[in-house]
Amino acid sequence: MSSRASVALVNAYIVPVSSPPVENGTIVIENGVITAVGPGVEPPQGIEVIDAAGRWVLPGFIEAHGHVGIDEEAQGWAGDDTNEMTGPDMAAVRAIDAVNIDDEGFRDALSGGVTSVVVKPGSGNPIGGQTVAIKTWGGRTIDEQVISDAVSVKSALGENPKRVYGDKKQTPSTRLGVAMIIRQAFRDAEDYVVARDKAAADGSAFSRDLGKETLARVLSGELAWDQHVHRHDDIATALRLADEFGYRLVINHGTDGAKLADVLAERDVPVIFGPMFTTRSKVELRDRAIANLGVLAAAGVRVAITTDHPVVPINFLVHQASLAVKEGLDRTIALEALTVNPASFLGLGDRVGALREGLDGDVVVWSGDPLDVTSRAERVFISGREVYTWRDGHGVVVERSERFA
Repeated sequence: MSSRASVALVNAYIVPVSSPPVENGTIVIENGVITAVGPGVEPPQGIEVIDAAGRWVLPGFIEAHGHVGIDEEAQGWAGDDTNEMTGPDMAAVRAIDAVNIDDEGFRDALSGGVTSVVVKPGSGNPIGGQTVAIKTWGGRTIDEQVISDAVSVKSALGENPKRVYGDKKQTPSTRLGVAMIIRQAFRDAEDYVVARDKAAADGSAFSRDLGKETLARVLSGELAWDQHVHRHDDIATALRLADEFGYRLVINHGTDGAKLADVLAERDVPVIFGPMFTTRSKVELRDRAIANLGVLAAAGVRVAITTDHPVVPINFLVHQASLAVKEGLDRTIALEALTVNPASFLGLGDRVGALREGLDGDVVVWSGDPLDVTSRAERVFISGREVYTWRDGHGVVVERSERFA
Protein backbone atom coordinates (compact mmCIF):
# COMPACT_ATOMS: atom_id res chain seq x y z
CA MET A 1 0.00 0.00 0.00
CA SER A 2 1.65 3.26 -1.07
CA SER A 3 -0.36 5.70 1.05
CA ARG A 4 1.32 5.52 4.45
CA ALA A 5 1.45 8.09 7.24
CA SER A 6 2.59 8.80 10.80
CA VAL A 7 0.45 9.62 13.83
CA ALA A 8 0.30 9.09 17.60
CA LEU A 9 -2.87 8.42 19.60
CA VAL A 10 -2.50 9.33 23.27
CA ASN A 11 -4.47 8.98 26.52
CA ALA A 12 -6.46 6.08 25.08
CA TYR A 13 -7.84 2.86 26.50
CA ILE A 14 -5.91 0.56 24.16
CA VAL A 15 -7.04 -3.00 23.50
CA PRO A 16 -4.21 -4.65 21.52
CA VAL A 17 -6.11 -7.99 21.64
CA SER A 18 -2.83 -9.94 21.49
CA SER A 19 -1.88 -8.55 24.92
CA PRO A 20 -3.69 -7.06 27.95
CA PRO A 21 -5.48 -3.69 27.66
CA VAL A 22 -3.56 -0.49 28.45
CA GLU A 23 -5.06 2.36 30.46
CA ASN A 24 -4.06 5.88 29.37
CA GLY A 25 -1.89 4.40 26.66
CA THR A 26 -0.19 5.67 23.55
CA ILE A 27 0.15 4.06 20.16
CA VAL A 28 2.68 5.42 17.67
CA ILE A 29 2.49 4.74 13.93
CA GLU A 30 5.43 5.80 11.75
CA ASN A 31 5.39 5.47 7.98
CA GLY A 32 2.34 3.24 8.24
CA VAL A 33 3.76 0.78 10.78
CA ILE A 34 3.19 0.56 14.53
CA THR A 35 6.42 1.41 16.34
CA ALA A 36 5.27 1.66 19.96
CA VAL A 37 2.28 0.69 22.13
CA GLY A 38 1.95 1.17 25.86
CA PRO A 39 1.72 3.48 28.85
CA GLY A 40 4.21 6.30 29.21
CA VAL A 41 5.23 6.26 25.55
CA GLU A 42 6.45 9.62 24.31
CA PRO A 43 5.43 10.46 20.72
CA PRO A 44 8.38 11.33 18.47
CA GLN A 45 9.05 14.99 17.74
CA GLY A 46 7.15 16.40 14.76
CA ILE A 47 4.53 13.66 14.58
CA GLU A 48 0.80 14.44 14.57
CA VAL A 49 -0.66 13.76 18.03
CA ILE A 50 -4.35 12.97 18.57
CA ASP A 51 -5.86 13.00 22.05
CA ALA A 52 -8.04 9.88 22.36
CA ALA A 53 -9.00 10.43 26.00
CA GLY A 54 -12.15 8.52 26.94
CA ARG A 55 -11.97 6.43 23.76
CA TRP A 56 -11.26 2.76 23.09
CA VAL A 57 -8.55 2.02 20.51
CA LEU A 58 -8.46 -1.39 18.82
CA PRO A 59 -6.94 -3.00 15.75
CA GLY A 60 -9.04 -2.81 12.63
CA PHE A 61 -11.39 -5.76 12.32
CA ILE A 62 -10.97 -8.51 9.73
CA GLU A 63 -13.88 -9.80 7.66
CA ALA A 64 -12.55 -13.31 7.08
CA HIS A 65 -15.08 -14.34 4.41
CA GLY A 66 -16.77 -11.74 2.25
CA HIS A 67 -17.72 -10.88 -1.30
CA VAL A 68 -17.35 -7.12 -1.07
CA GLY A 69 -16.21 -5.70 -4.41
CA ILE A 70 -17.19 -8.76 -6.43
CA ASP A 71 -20.88 -8.79 -5.43
CA GLU A 72 -21.36 -5.05 -5.61
CA GLU A 73 -23.96 -3.05 -3.76
CA ALA A 74 -26.88 -1.70 -5.83
CA GLN A 75 -25.42 -2.91 -9.13
CA GLY A 76 -27.48 -6.03 -9.84
CA TRP A 77 -26.31 -8.34 -12.61
CA ALA A 78 -23.62 -5.95 -13.83
CA GLY A 79 -21.82 -5.94 -10.50
CA ASP A 80 -22.13 -9.64 -9.67
CA ASP A 81 -18.90 -11.51 -10.40
CA THR A 82 -19.15 -13.88 -7.45
CA ASN A 83 -19.40 -17.26 -9.21
CA GLU A 84 -17.96 -18.44 -12.53
CA MET A 85 -20.56 -21.16 -12.90
CA THR A 86 -19.61 -22.43 -16.35
CA GLY A 87 -17.85 -25.43 -14.86
CA PRO A 88 -17.69 -27.11 -11.44
CA ASP A 89 -13.90 -26.80 -11.06
CA MET A 90 -12.84 -23.16 -11.24
CA ALA A 91 -9.55 -23.40 -9.34
CA ALA A 92 -7.97 -21.25 -12.06
CA VAL A 93 -9.97 -18.08 -11.37
CA ARG A 94 -8.87 -15.40 -8.92
CA ALA A 95 -11.11 -13.05 -6.96
CA ILE A 96 -8.63 -10.20 -7.34
CA ASP A 97 -9.50 -9.93 -11.03
CA ALA A 98 -13.12 -8.93 -10.28
CA VAL A 99 -12.90 -6.59 -7.27
CA ASN A 100 -14.22 -3.06 -7.71
CA ILE A 101 -12.54 -1.07 -4.92
CA ASP A 102 -15.15 1.69 -5.22
CA ASP A 103 -17.96 -0.68 -4.23
CA GLU A 104 -20.13 0.96 -1.57
CA GLY A 105 -19.48 -2.05 0.63
CA PHE A 106 -15.98 -0.81 1.32
CA ARG A 107 -17.33 2.47 2.70
CA ASP A 108 -19.71 0.50 4.89
CA ALA A 109 -16.76 -1.58 6.10
CA LEU A 110 -14.98 1.52 7.39
CA SER A 111 -18.03 2.64 9.34
CA GLY A 112 -17.97 -0.72 11.13
CA GLY A 113 -14.26 -0.59 11.92
CA VAL A 114 -13.39 -3.26 9.31
CA THR A 115 -10.00 -2.51 7.75
CA SER A 116 -9.21 -5.88 6.14
CA VAL A 117 -11.30 -8.36 4.20
CA VAL A 118 -10.61 -11.71 2.58
CA VAL A 119 -12.59 -11.56 -0.65
CA LYS A 120 -13.71 -14.98 -1.85
CA PRO A 121 -15.52 -16.42 -4.84
CA GLY A 122 -18.98 -17.72 -4.07
CA SER A 123 -20.30 -21.20 -3.31
CA GLY A 124 -21.93 -22.11 -6.60
CA ASN A 125 -19.09 -24.42 -7.59
CA PRO A 126 -17.42 -27.34 -5.80
CA ILE A 127 -14.17 -25.43 -6.44
CA GLY A 128 -14.74 -21.70 -6.69
CA GLY A 129 -11.29 -20.15 -7.10
CA GLN A 130 -8.52 -18.27 -5.35
CA THR A 131 -9.20 -15.66 -2.66
CA VAL A 132 -7.37 -12.41 -1.86
CA ALA A 133 -6.82 -10.46 1.38
CA ILE A 134 -7.01 -6.68 0.96
CA LYS A 135 -7.31 -3.46 2.94
CA THR A 136 -10.76 -1.94 2.73
CA TRP A 137 -9.51 1.47 1.56
CA GLY A 138 -6.53 3.46 0.40
CA GLY A 139 -5.21 2.32 -2.96
CA ARG A 140 -5.43 3.73 -6.45
CA THR A 141 -5.83 0.13 -7.61
CA ILE A 142 -6.69 -3.05 -5.78
CA ASP A 143 -3.06 -4.12 -6.11
CA GLU A 144 -2.09 -1.30 -3.75
CA GLN A 145 -4.57 -2.62 -1.17
CA VAL A 146 -3.41 -6.24 -1.22
CA ILE A 147 -2.26 -7.75 2.06
CA SER A 148 -1.74 -11.19 0.53
CA ASP A 149 -2.74 -12.85 -2.73
CA ALA A 150 -1.63 -16.24 -1.36
CA VAL A 151 -4.35 -16.94 1.18
CA SER A 152 -6.68 -19.76 0.17
CA VAL A 153 -8.91 -21.46 -2.38
CA LYS A 154 -12.68 -21.41 -1.95
CA SER A 155 -14.59 -24.68 -2.17
CA ALA A 156 -18.21 -25.59 -1.46
CA LEU A 157 -20.01 -28.64 -0.17
CA GLY A 158 -23.71 -29.01 0.58
CA GLU A 159 -26.74 -27.55 -1.09
CA ASN A 160 -25.38 -24.74 -3.27
CA PRO A 161 -23.26 -26.60 -5.86
CA LYS A 162 -25.72 -29.50 -5.81
CA ARG A 163 -28.55 -27.12 -6.69
CA VAL A 164 -26.64 -25.13 -9.32
CA TYR A 165 -25.50 -28.11 -11.37
CA GLY A 166 -28.56 -30.22 -10.62
CA ASP A 167 -30.68 -27.47 -12.19
CA LYS A 168 -28.44 -27.73 -15.25
CA LYS A 169 -28.96 -31.51 -15.33
CA GLN A 170 -25.24 -32.13 -15.16
CA THR A 171 -22.63 -33.40 -12.72
CA PRO A 172 -22.58 -32.76 -9.80
CA SER A 173 -26.25 -33.01 -8.89
CA THR A 174 -25.79 -34.74 -5.51
CA ARG A 175 -23.51 -34.50 -2.49
CA LEU A 176 -21.78 -37.61 -3.85
CA GLY A 177 -21.03 -35.84 -7.09
CA VAL A 178 -19.75 -32.67 -5.39
CA ALA A 179 -17.26 -34.66 -3.32
CA MET A 180 -16.23 -36.61 -6.42
CA ILE A 181 -15.42 -33.41 -8.33
CA ILE A 182 -13.17 -32.20 -5.51
CA ARG A 183 -11.52 -35.58 -5.04
CA GLN A 184 -10.82 -36.05 -8.76
CA ALA A 185 -9.44 -32.53 -9.07
CA PHE A 186 -6.90 -33.23 -6.32
CA ARG A 187 -5.97 -36.63 -7.77
CA ASP A 188 -5.35 -34.92 -11.11
CA ALA A 189 -3.32 -32.23 -9.37
CA GLU A 190 -1.17 -34.86 -7.64
CA ASP A 191 -0.44 -36.51 -11.00
CA TYR A 192 0.23 -33.09 -12.49
CA VAL A 193 2.85 -32.28 -9.84
CA VAL A 194 4.65 -35.58 -10.50
CA ALA A 195 4.71 -34.92 -14.25
CA ARG A 196 5.73 -31.28 -13.79
CA ASP A 197 8.59 -32.16 -11.45
CA LYS A 198 9.80 -34.92 -13.74
CA ALA A 199 9.78 -32.55 -16.71
CA ALA A 200 11.76 -30.01 -14.70
CA ALA A 201 14.32 -32.67 -13.70
CA ASP A 202 14.61 -33.88 -17.30
CA GLY A 203 14.73 -30.37 -18.72
CA SER A 204 11.83 -31.19 -21.03
CA ALA A 205 8.92 -29.00 -22.11
CA PHE A 206 5.79 -28.99 -19.98
CA SER A 207 2.38 -27.42 -20.56
CA ARG A 208 1.19 -25.51 -17.48
CA ASP A 209 -2.42 -25.67 -16.27
CA LEU A 210 -3.69 -22.75 -14.17
CA GLY A 211 -6.18 -24.76 -12.15
CA LYS A 212 -3.82 -27.61 -11.36
CA GLU A 213 -1.08 -25.15 -10.43
CA THR A 214 -3.45 -23.60 -7.89
CA LEU A 215 -4.42 -26.97 -6.41
CA ALA A 216 -0.75 -27.92 -6.24
CA ARG A 217 -0.23 -24.90 -3.98
CA VAL A 218 -3.03 -26.19 -1.75
CA LEU A 219 -1.39 -29.62 -1.59
CA SER A 220 1.97 -28.07 -0.69
CA GLY A 221 0.37 -26.10 2.17
CA GLU A 222 0.97 -22.68 0.62
CA LEU A 223 -2.78 -22.01 0.28
CA ALA A 224 -5.48 -22.95 2.78
CA TRP A 225 -8.67 -24.75 1.70
CA ASP A 226 -11.66 -22.54 2.55
CA GLN A 227 -14.53 -25.00 2.75
CA HIS A 228 -18.05 -23.56 2.51
CA VAL A 229 -20.11 -25.94 4.62
CA HIS A 230 -23.02 -25.63 7.05
CA ARG A 231 -24.44 -29.02 8.02
CA HIS A 232 -22.64 -31.48 10.31
CA ASP A 233 -22.60 -34.33 7.76
CA ASP A 234 -21.03 -32.02 5.17
CA ILE A 235 -18.45 -30.97 7.76
CA ALA A 236 -17.63 -34.65 8.19
CA THR A 237 -17.09 -34.89 4.43
CA ALA A 238 -14.81 -31.84 4.56
CA LEU A 239 -12.72 -33.54 7.25
CA ARG A 240 -12.58 -36.77 5.25
CA LEU A 241 -11.34 -34.99 2.13
CA ALA A 242 -8.75 -33.08 4.15
CA ASP A 243 -7.49 -36.39 5.55
CA GLU A 244 -7.14 -37.82 2.05
CA PHE A 245 -5.07 -34.94 0.70
CA GLY A 246 -3.46 -33.39 3.77
CA TYR A 247 -4.34 -29.76 3.07
CA ARG A 248 -4.95 -26.94 5.60
CA LEU A 249 -8.70 -26.98 6.11
CA VAL A 250 -10.63 -23.92 7.27
CA ILE A 251 -14.37 -24.41 7.78
CA ASN A 252 -16.36 -21.45 6.44
CA HIS A 253 -19.83 -20.93 7.95
CA GLY A 254 -20.03 -24.06 10.11
CA THR A 255 -23.40 -22.96 11.49
CA ASP A 256 -24.28 -26.55 12.43
CA GLY A 257 -20.75 -27.24 13.62
CA ALA A 258 -21.59 -27.30 17.33
CA LYS A 259 -22.59 -30.95 16.86
CA LEU A 260 -18.95 -31.70 15.97
CA ALA A 261 -17.31 -29.14 18.26
CA ASP A 262 -15.14 -31.69 20.06
CA VAL A 263 -14.03 -33.26 16.77
CA LEU A 264 -13.07 -29.90 15.27
CA ALA A 265 -11.22 -28.95 18.46
CA GLU A 266 -9.31 -32.25 18.61
CA ARG A 267 -8.17 -31.75 15.02
CA ASP A 268 -7.53 -27.99 15.46
CA VAL A 269 -9.68 -27.14 12.44
CA PRO A 270 -10.69 -23.45 12.66
CA VAL A 271 -14.17 -22.18 11.85
CA ILE A 272 -15.17 -18.86 10.26
CA PHE A 273 -18.69 -18.76 11.69
CA GLY A 274 -21.74 -17.08 10.23
CA PRO A 275 -23.51 -15.20 8.89
CA MET A 276 -25.74 -14.91 11.95
CA PHE A 277 -28.38 -12.33 11.02
CA THR A 278 -30.25 -14.60 8.62
CA THR A 279 -33.33 -16.76 8.55
CA ARG A 280 -33.35 -20.52 8.07
CA SER A 281 -33.74 -19.99 4.36
CA LYS A 282 -32.71 -23.49 3.29
CA VAL A 283 -32.62 -26.99 4.72
CA GLU A 284 -28.95 -26.95 5.73
CA LEU A 285 -29.62 -23.92 7.95
CA ARG A 286 -32.34 -25.64 9.95
CA ASP A 287 -30.19 -26.01 13.07
CA ARG A 288 -28.19 -22.83 12.74
CA ALA A 289 -28.11 -20.66 15.86
CA ILE A 290 -25.99 -17.78 17.11
CA ALA A 291 -25.36 -19.76 20.31
CA ASN A 292 -23.52 -22.43 18.28
CA LEU A 293 -20.51 -20.11 18.01
CA GLY A 294 -20.14 -20.06 21.79
CA VAL A 295 -20.35 -23.87 21.89
CA LEU A 296 -17.56 -24.17 19.31
CA ALA A 297 -15.32 -21.71 21.15
CA ALA A 298 -15.97 -23.31 24.54
CA ALA A 299 -14.82 -26.64 23.10
CA GLY A 300 -11.52 -25.07 22.09
CA VAL A 301 -12.16 -24.42 18.39
CA ARG A 302 -10.38 -21.36 17.02
CA VAL A 303 -13.13 -19.17 15.62
CA ALA A 304 -13.62 -16.10 13.45
CA ILE A 305 -16.85 -14.35 12.45
CA THR A 306 -18.22 -13.55 9.01
CA THR A 307 -21.06 -11.42 7.66
CA ASP A 308 -20.70 -13.16 4.27
CA HIS A 309 -21.23 -9.65 2.90
CA PRO A 310 -23.54 -8.74 1.22
CA VAL A 311 -25.66 -11.46 2.86
CA VAL A 312 -25.31 -9.35 6.03
CA PRO A 313 -23.90 -5.82 5.67
CA ILE A 314 -20.20 -5.86 6.44
CA ASN A 315 -20.50 -3.02 8.97
CA PHE A 316 -22.61 -5.37 11.14
CA LEU A 317 -19.61 -7.64 11.74
CA VAL A 318 -19.07 -6.32 15.27
CA HIS A 319 -22.80 -6.49 16.05
CA GLN A 320 -22.76 -10.21 15.27
CA ALA A 321 -19.96 -10.54 17.83
CA SER A 322 -22.02 -8.59 20.37
CA LEU A 323 -25.04 -10.87 19.99
CA ALA A 324 -22.80 -13.94 20.10
CA VAL A 325 -21.57 -12.72 23.49
CA LYS A 326 -25.18 -12.33 24.57
CA GLU A 327 -25.71 -15.96 23.50
CA GLY A 328 -22.72 -17.32 25.44
CA LEU A 329 -19.51 -16.46 23.57
CA ASP A 330 -16.68 -15.28 25.83
CA ARG A 331 -16.04 -11.54 25.39
CA THR A 332 -12.31 -11.94 24.94
CA ILE A 333 -12.78 -14.61 22.30
CA ALA A 334 -15.32 -12.39 20.54
CA LEU A 335 -12.66 -9.73 19.97
CA GLU A 336 -10.10 -12.38 19.01
CA ALA A 337 -12.60 -13.73 16.47
CA LEU A 338 -12.59 -10.32 14.75
CA THR A 339 -8.82 -9.85 14.79
CA VAL A 340 -5.99 -12.19 15.79
CA ASN A 341 -7.77 -15.46 15.05
CA PRO A 342 -8.53 -14.93 11.34
CA ALA A 343 -5.14 -13.26 10.93
CA SER A 344 -3.51 -16.36 12.37
CA PHE A 345 -5.23 -19.14 10.48
CA LEU A 346 -5.35 -17.26 7.16
CA GLY A 347 -1.66 -16.37 7.32
CA LEU A 348 -2.03 -12.61 7.76
CA GLY A 349 -0.65 -12.26 11.28
CA ASP A 350 2.57 -10.58 10.22
CA ARG A 351 0.58 -7.62 8.90
CA VAL A 352 -2.78 -7.23 10.66
CA GLY A 353 -4.99 -8.43 13.52
CA ALA A 354 -3.44 -6.81 16.60
CA LEU A 355 -1.81 -3.65 17.94
CA ARG A 356 1.87 -4.41 18.35
CA GLU A 357 5.19 -3.19 17.04
CA GLY A 358 5.90 -4.13 13.44
CA LEU A 359 2.29 -4.57 12.31
CA ASP A 360 0.46 -2.26 9.94
CA GLY A 361 -1.02 0.86 11.53
CA ASP A 362 -4.63 -0.21 11.00
CA VAL A 363 -6.29 1.33 14.03
CA VAL A 364 -9.86 2.21 14.97
CA VAL A 365 -10.90 4.73 17.61
CA TRP A 366 -14.24 3.75 19.17
CA SER A 367 -16.49 5.93 21.29
CA GLY A 368 -16.62 3.10 23.84
CA ASP A 369 -16.54 -0.68 24.08
CA PRO A 370 -17.15 -1.88 20.50
CA LEU A 371 -19.18 -4.82 21.82
CA ASP A 372 -21.68 -2.29 23.15
CA VAL A 373 -24.08 -1.82 20.24
CA THR A 374 -24.35 1.91 21.00
CA SER A 375 -20.59 2.45 20.46
CA ARG A 376 -19.44 3.93 17.20
CA ALA A 377 -16.26 3.78 15.12
CA GLU A 378 -15.26 7.46 15.24
CA ARG A 379 -11.92 7.42 13.44
CA VAL A 380 -10.37 4.75 11.22
CA PHE A 381 -6.71 4.65 10.23
CA ILE A 382 -5.23 2.37 7.59
CA SER A 383 -1.43 2.27 7.47
CA GLY A 384 -1.49 5.33 9.72
CA ARG A 385 -3.61 7.45 7.38
CA GLU A 386 -7.05 8.53 8.55
CA VAL A 387 -9.57 7.24 6.02
CA TYR A 388 -12.84 7.59 7.93
CA THR A 389 -14.13 10.10 10.49
CA TRP A 390 -17.47 10.46 12.23
CA ARG A 391 -18.36 14.14 12.37
CA ASP A 392 -21.47 16.31 12.38
CA GLY A 393 -23.72 13.29 12.67
CA HIS A 394 -22.41 11.26 9.73
CA GLY A 395 -19.39 9.34 8.53
CA VAL A 396 -16.89 11.03 6.21
CA VAL A 397 -14.70 8.84 3.99
CA VAL A 398 -11.49 10.06 2.38
CA GLU A 399 -12.32 9.69 -1.30
CA ARG A 400 -10.04 8.57 -4.12
CA SER A 401 -8.87 12.08 -5.10
CA GLU A 402 -7.84 12.74 -1.49
CA ARG A 403 -6.13 9.44 -0.75
CA PHE A 404 -2.72 10.57 -1.91
CA ALA A 405 -2.99 14.29 -1.22
